Amino acid sequence: MNCALTPPKLAVRTVELRDRAESLVHHLPAGAPLAWLSEGEGVVGWGEAVRLDLSPQPQGTSPVDTTRFSEAARWIDDLVARASVTDEVGLPGTGLVTFGTFTFAPTSHGSALVVPQVLVGRRDGRTWLTTVTDTPCTHPRELPHHRSPIRPIGPITWQESSLTAREWKEAVSDTIAHIRGGELEKAVLARDAVARAEDPIDVRVLLERLRRRFPSCFTFSVDGMVGATPELLLRREGDRMTSLVLAGTRPRGQDHEHDRALGEDLLASAKDDQEHHLAVDSLRVALGPLVEELDIPRAPELLRLANVQHLATHVGARFAEGVSALDAVAALHPTAAVGGTPTEAAMRLIAGTEGMDRGGYAGPVGWIDGDGNAEWGIALRCARVEGARAHLFAGGGIVAGSDPEAELAETESKFRVIREALTDPDA
Repeated sequence: MNCALTPPKLAVRTVELRDRAESLVHHLPAGAPLAWLSEGEGVVGWGEAVRLDLSPQPQGTSPVDTTRFSEAARWIDDLVARASVTDEVGLPGTGLVTFGTFTFAPTSHGSALVVPQVLVGRRDGRTWLTTVTDTPCTHPRELPHHRSPIRPIGPITWQESSLTAREWKEAVSDTIAHIRGGELEKAVLARDAVARAEDPIDVRVLLERLRRRFPSCFTFSVDGMVGATPELLLRREGDRMTSLVLAGTRPRGQDHEHDRALGEDLLASAKDDQEHHLAVDSLRVALGPLVEELDIPRAPELLRLANVQHLATHVGARFAEGVSALDAVAALHPTAAVGGTPTEAAMRLIAGTEGMDRGGYAGPVGWIDGDGNAEWGIALRCARVEGARAHLFAGGGIVAGSDPEAELAETESKFRVIREALTDPDA
């Protein structure tokens, strides 16, 4: 149900389940599943015990306005304060868990928080069941039997993007001119594509294909946003935080030698090094007031995924007292990896150039529990799925040394993640 800013009282119970070591996706019913998965672990949920749809800010609002994050944080604090929780497991992701998706821009529709009625989680070889009701009652200790067959996607029809490939390359060229003219240092430009199936898309198919293809990424489904992001905005456990900054991309090679050469070219690229360091610097500035310790390696490493390879920097920090995970999410978004530098100039250029509304694309997506533990990623390599329609997004960082043709090719590599997930094996 939709809910005002004062949430209801909830009764929450978490019990341990015997671990069957099967995919958590297999527990999900059809409909609108919630999921956050990586390396065989994570949390999945279904049903809506309560939800909050956050209103967009008026047009003309600052592009870095954080109202939706502060409203979400207050709502979650009230929800936790009013909840009766029995937790027999006591791990991050047990007890009261709220899934969330936030839009890239504050003026867009689509920011929402959802507390599932049923959640199944797995961590460190332990599996648990959490049930949530709005009245005290007897909670089950076993999973309900509701499984329905997972449907293949079927034939897909592709529609025109908001901008043609030629128009998008022209937009990249214009952006490079703005950068070389000194108006900004970097802007991330995205493209979109639309796929239509003959029947409603079973999101469980996408989740299972994505988690198998990209096991080290974070496969997610929250209120229609579905994807497999490599970019961890933050993970919080206690007062410790970790983050993964990705910026600078090459495709994977056709063989080992080609792959190695592409990786070495990426590590040696001045253009990609600049793009990456702008993203790292934006994180350093954003986190500075919120942490007591901050550990950032001097140089990035190479992160190889199934379809692309990135420059990557692993960041560690310790939060100052009283700082929450959503405080950090609000401070970090948008990172230079998905927005640009300076932030406001880049956000305004994006809004006037892309010819589309990103919605939840490149916005924060993830979960937070009642103890403040959380995992939030950036919604990349993703699509918004509504019935039989999937709206795909992919982007790339533009700096002074960018080449429009190469940037177009990079977006095609990133589109491939969801395109392949939408394609049945025998299609």
